[in-house]
Amino acid sequence: MPNPTHTVHVPLADRSYEIIISSGQLSNAAGAIDDWCTRRGVKSGAGRLALLVTDKNVRDSHARSVYLALVANGWRCEVVSLPAGEPTKSLEQAAHLWDRLIDLQADRNTVVIAVGGGVIGDLAGFAAATYARGVSFVQIPTTLLAQVDSSVGGKVGINHPRAKNMIGAFHQPIGVYIDTVLLDTLPGREYRAGLAEVIKYGVILDAPFFDYLENHVAELNSRTPEVMREIVARSCQLKADVVQHDEFERTGLRAVLNYGHTFAHAFEALSGYGELLHGEAVAVGMVYASRLSDRLGRIPTEMTRRQVDLLKAVGLPTRLPTPQALSTESILGRMQLDKKTVAGKLRFVLPTRMGHVELVSDVPASEVVAVIDEFRA
Repeated sequence: MPNPTHTVHVPLADRSYEIIISSGQLSNAAGAIDDWCTRRGVKSGAGRLALLVTDKNVRDSHARSVYLALVANGWRCEVVSLPAGEPTKSLEQAAHLWDRLIDLQADRNTVVIAVGGGVIGDLAGFAAATYARGVSFVQIPTTLLAQVDSSVGGKVGINHPRAKNMIGAFHQPIGVYIDTVLLDTLPGREYRAGLAEVIKYGVILDAPFFDYLENHVAELNSRTPEVMREIVARSCQLKADVVQHDEFERTGLRAVLNYGHTFAHAFEALSGYGELLHGEAVAVGMVYASRLSDRLGRIPTEMTRRQVDLLKAVGLPTRLPTPQALSTESILGRMQLDKKTVAGKLRFVLPTRMGHVELVSDVPASEVVAVIDEFRA
C-alpha cells in the first residue's frame, strides 16, 4: 500500500500553491506538475516544455526519475546539469540558464523545475523569476535543509562576489513536491545539518513540536519515513504560516526565522564557507542566542539545556570546534554586517519561552562578549 501523503497549503492570493510531502512516490511528481499547470492556466498538451535544472550529485538518480516521469506524461523535457556547491549560485550560471531558455524558444508556458538542494533551487528560481519577466517554477528539493527551508517562501537569488544572496527576487513556485525517501541518499553530515532548521522551528514557533522531536530522536537518527513526513510537513506548515503574513519581509515577522543566524552567519564567514555547514553553524548559533537570552533574564537556563541535549542527540555541534581560532572582535565586527543590525546597534532574535521568540534591540555588546567568552572555556 502506498505511503500516505501530507499536503501543506501556502495561501498567497493568486500566488497560492501547495507542498506535497510523500515517501517513495517521486514518479508522481509529474502528475502533480500537470495539475499545478492546469490550475495556473499554463498551456498543456503534447510537447509542453520543461527545463529541468539539477546538479551532478543527483543528475543520474533523482533528476533522471523526474525526467522519465515527465516524458511519460508527454512533456518535452530538457536537462541542465550544473556543478554542485555554493559557487554555482552565480551570475555566470544564471546567464547559462537564460541562454538555454532562449535556445529552446521558451515562453511563459515553459516551466522551470529545480531538482536538487538549496543552491539549485535558488538559482533555478532566480532564472525563472527573471526570464520573460517571470515563468512558472517548481521545486523538487532533495536535501532536508531545502525541503524544510529554502524551497518554501519564494526567496530566490544568486550570490554577489562580495555578498551572499544579495541579488534576488521573491518568486513563488507553482508547487513544491517533496519525497522524503530522497533523504536516504543524503550524506549523514548534510542530513544532520538540515535537522538544525527543523529543531529551530520548534524553538521559535511550536513548543509541542519541540517535544515531539525530543521524543523521536531514534527515529530522526534512523530517518524513519513516517517521522520524516511528519517533521517535514510540520516545518513546511510553520514556515508557510510566517510567509503568509510577511511574504515580502515588510512587517518584521519573517525575522523570527533567523533565530541563531546572527551568530551563525558570523561563524560561517569567519571560519571560511564550507568549514561549517550552514545547519551546523545554526545549531551553534541557537545555543549562543539562547544563552544570551538566559543571561538577559528572558528565559530559564533549562531552556538552553533542552536545546543542547536535543542538538547533541542528533549529532549536531553545540559550540565552535575551534573557538580560539576566532577572536571576539572579529565575531562582533561580522555581526555588525547582519541585516538585523540598525545604525550599528546589535539586534538578536531571542527566545522568551519554548515556542516563542522576539526581535530584541540594543543588546549590550558586553553581554554578547560574555557569551562568546563563556564558550571558549
